[in-house]
Amino acid sequence: MSSPGSTASLRSANQQRVVDVLRAGGTVSQADIARQTGLAPATVSNIVRELAGAGLVATEPGSGRRGTTVALARTAGLVAGIDFGHSHVAVALGDLTGQLLAEERRPIDSGHAYADGLAEAESILDSLLAAEGLARDKVRTLGMGLPAPMTDGVVRTSAILPGWVGVNAQDAAREALGAVVHTENDANLGALAEHRQGVARGHDTSVFVKVSSGVGAGIVLNDQLFHGAGGTAGEIGHLTLDENGPVCRCGSRGCLEAYTSTVALQAMMGLQLPGATVDDIVGAARDGNVSALRALEDAGLHLGWALASVVNLLNPALVVVGGDMARAGELLLESARIGLRRHALDAVASTPVVASELGERASLVGAVLLAAERTSLLTD
Repeated sequence: MSSPGSTASLRSANQQRVVDVLRAGGTVSQADIARQTGLAPATVSNIVRELAGAGLVATEPGSGRRGTTVALARTAGLVAGIDFGHSHVAVALGDLTGQLLAEERRPIDSGHAYADGLAEAESILDSLLAAEGLARDKVRTLGMGLPAPMTDGVVRTSAILPGWVGVNAQDAAREALGAVVHTENDANLGALAEHRQGVARGHDTSVFVKVSSGVGAGIVLNDQLFHGAGGTAGEIGHLTLDENGPVCRCGSRGCLEAYTSTVALQAMMGLQLPGATVDDIVGAARDGNVSALRALEDAGLHLGWALASVVNLLNPALVVVGGDMARAGELLLESARIGLRRHALDAVASTPVVASELGERASLVGAVLLAAERTSLLTD
């Protein structure tokens, strides 16, 4: 390892600055790279030459003010993302800017053993690669999201995916897939995706709340994911709203999740619309079903109550709501804003609460972005 302040260390740091500009995607002129990095044009030219010689970037000669343009090359390799949900697994291939190239989503039993889940993910990955005519060794890094709190890669608890509890997901995936794997909570990946490519672009502080069979949040502070001391920051689904409320799957009473999750919504509508899916309930509400409208309004008000605590504490630029419940749109979000205004301080009561731009793909997009950002592109 190069010592701080050495010539080799400075060279690596300068390479990293150039690579960071290229990761933003698109084609950039060397002159623009110099402006964005603050490096001398000659330094940028030398770094681009080194990266091109290693097959990491592609260049196109130009003339005039723009000069030579540069972009990350396909020969630099690919990454992949895996997103496990309550009843699905999705896999995507992406390039090293984090752009998705191909993806597939399959249903999976929520009680599956972790090895079976990884085998299904591997099957999808191989199918995507075969369709592109690519070998597995073209995938340099994988990102994987799970709906569970993790510490050092180990799944702590998960009523959503009980077959993963106690498993070092990162090690298990690395062994099963034969590649470098980085794991992350799915809500954190949703936050990363919305921050980089979604509705939270341009904001350095935001909160992404995934409301599905469970409820969790990903937090971006100063353009970085915030994990907390043990990696479990963002578990807002277990904020207590009423200590005498319904029993939550975590064993406590009155948690946000017990009022706002898809499970809670379906239980609330069990008598009026037995066996209805979330989409059925949302459709009924849009058709004017009073019970469905009230159920979604109630879920939104409780969500807003919890979000008030979040915005009081963190003061984000905006709150992004994703997951299955986000498909209700304004039927959920308008009451969430009302709940937030009722319980938040005046200074933050108008914090925007908006729907995810990336929808159900947010965590998958985040998994690809995670893999791309964790892939080293520096030359020796």
